[in-house]
Amino acid sequence: MPFRLGRLILALVAALCLPVALSAQVKATLVAAETSVQPGRPITVALRLEHQEGWHTYWSFPGIGTPTSLKWDLPAGWTAGEIQWPAPKVIKDQTGTITGNGYDGDLLLAVVLTPPADLAPGAMVRLAAAADWLMCADTCIPGKATLSLSLAVARAPVADPLWGPKISAALAALPRAVSGWNLTAARSAKNILLTVTPAAGTATAGLGLNASDLRFFADNALTDYAAAQRARSDGAGGFTVRIAVSPDTPAELTRLTGVLVASGSWIAGAAVPGLRVDLPFASVTNGTAPFDTDPVTQGLGATIALALIGGLILNLMPCVFPVLGMKILGFVNQSGHSRGKVAAHGIVFTLGVLLSFWTLAGILAALRAGGAELGWGFQLQSSAFVFTLTAVMLVFALNLSGVFEFGLRATSVGGHLQTKSGLAGTFFTGVLATVVATPCSAPFLAPALGAALALPVVQSFTVFTAIGVGLSTPYLLLSVFPRAVKILPRPGAWMETFKQFMAFPLYATVVYLLWVLAGQVDESALLTAGLGLVLVAMAAWAYGRWTTAPGASAGRRRFGLAAGALLLAAGAGLGWPQADRSDAIVWEKWSPEAVAKLRAEGRIVYVDFTARWCATCQANKRLVFHSDAVLKTFAAKKIATLRADWTNQDPQITAELAAYGRSAVPFNQVWLPGKNEPVILPELLSSEIVLSAVGK
Repeated sequence: MPFRLGRLILALVAALCLPVALSAQVKATLVAAETSVQPGRPITVALRLEHQEGWHTYWSFPGIGTPTSLKWDLPAGWTAGEIQWPAPKVIKDQTGTITGNGYDGDLLLAVVLTPPADLAPGAMVRLAAAADWLMCADTCIPGKATLSLSLAVARAPVADPLWGPKISAALAALPRAVSGWNLTAARSAKNILLTVTPAAGTATAGLGLNASDLRFFADNALTDYAAAQRARSDGAGGFTVRIAVSPDTPAELTRLTGVLVASGSWIAGAAVPGLRVDLPFASVTNGTAPFDTDPVTQGLGATIALALIGGLILNLMPCVFPVLGMKILGFVNQSGHSRGKVAAHGIVFTLGVLLSFWTLAGILAALRAGGAELGWGFQLQSSAFVFTLTAVMLVFALNLSGVFEFGLRATSVGGHLQTKSGLAGTFFTGVLATVVATPCSAPFLAPALGAALALPVVQSFTVFTAIGVGLSTPYLLLSVFPRAVKILPRPGAWMETFKQFMAFPLYATVVYLLWVLAGQVDESALLTAGLGLVLVAMAAWAYGRWTTAPGASAGRRRFGLAAGALLLAAGAGLGWPQADRSDAIVWEKWSPEAVAKLRAEGRIVYVDFTARWCATCQANKRLVFHSDAVLKTFAAKKIATLRADWTNQDPQITAELAAYGRSAVPFNQVWLPGKNEPVILPELLSSEIVLSAVGK
């Protein structure tokens, strides 16, 4: 901290010797949302700062630096509000070191000015302000400008065609408290835990919120602005953020105030990246709390011990046990084989686990080097990865249920464990065990994982290795000590029943992964993902029916292989989650009051009466509202979209349908400005039909 402060002071002193022309690195102007003012009616004026590439200015609490300020020189009777600060960003120098909280690019700092009530229409008013800022790149330079803006006094307001929409958008994106989120904060001597959870009925899908993107900016000196922050998802749309307390924090600060900034939006259908936080601490302690324990500061030996224990306990976690049940079957099959062959399978299984953990550690290290903040199980934040893992689990479950037999070798539960393919299957089981372990954090594992994600690369790999050894130790011991293997039951007819029974934990895992996917994609994408999995299951059935059946001819096997491959490709293509689109339709809840309000604003209103059980409704959504032309038109015309969901009984929706002589869905209306009756669309929609209706 002293070094950074000294560097800033030196830069400020040096700046006094630089030419005044350098202030052009940040250009300042005053702009207004309207072209005139009215007596007694507030008007929004904004300081526009245009930063050249590589330069930045500072937020209200900059960390290091000086916030931008405005000193107004207004006519008599005028008053000026405070600067309304947009959500800030972390400012870093070329070395990647955090140097403060601020802004770059094209910035609007809005201020509300209120004129007196006795302004005379037809007069001109001059609004002036002295702006001061600190602009930094490799060096920091004070900037200042005296700015003015002249506006006429008129009877009616007229929006400025250029700056009116831009200032409105800037105001709409300002940080705010959002009723759909519940916040709590706890504080100890070292850290603050900020917990953000969605309130009942708050939909989080499609908001683009990710734990790795969250950053809290305090309004005061309570937090260490330059310290790394860790955030994790709770799997249900909420987050917990750990924030370091500044060593110089004033003791009297008993509230957490600031802005929690995300890359997405905290409000559906809007662009609000900043969530305003202002709440008392639920608990405050002078000592340490569980979240104060930073694994990086613990001895590496203790961390490795925790990693080993955590890896051992992972075997009992619900996300790991279903797959490892297949490995138990493999050991039963191995009873009676030579000690060398049994040991080989245990060693290969362990190698599969270790190589997978090393791969995961390498990916994490590479992403961390690129500036990403990631946590355990980060790959499960990818909807594409979750869908792929769901399909793999479904195929394994069908294999255990007897739908097809090819997978017996691939999962080490077949009768040819002494062959090369058996060893390959054992290796793959170790890989799969690691993949499904990532959602779990067994006791003792959380601090070890925290260390692995923060330690230098070599030490991080050591911790991941310890977790892998802990996960594979029971199976390695069973294979190395043949007497322990002999304790297991001998192979027999009971194994088929046990094998089929072990499919059900895998089916449960499939359901769990679909639940995870439901939190990442919209309902339309979830439906197509489910249908894609049906085709994947059909591919497994076709493969088993015509390829692995006893006595199958070569032609029949080729047909089964081709059919299975085609169905698998079709299932993957249909179910593969698409990337979130920033221009996707955001639907608000329908009500007659919502329709009336939006019509009063002069907007086109599109109403979709739908239900989840309505297949035609889902087809319409897929065909129409994934069309680029429709999405662009709706965005350009700012068409309001309302959805009346009739999935469950709703008397108000039933009455509305009856008013138009309808008793079923789909039913789509387009309310056009100035029209007393809506345009009624046909049941089967196309992009052309919808575009024609909204274009009338």
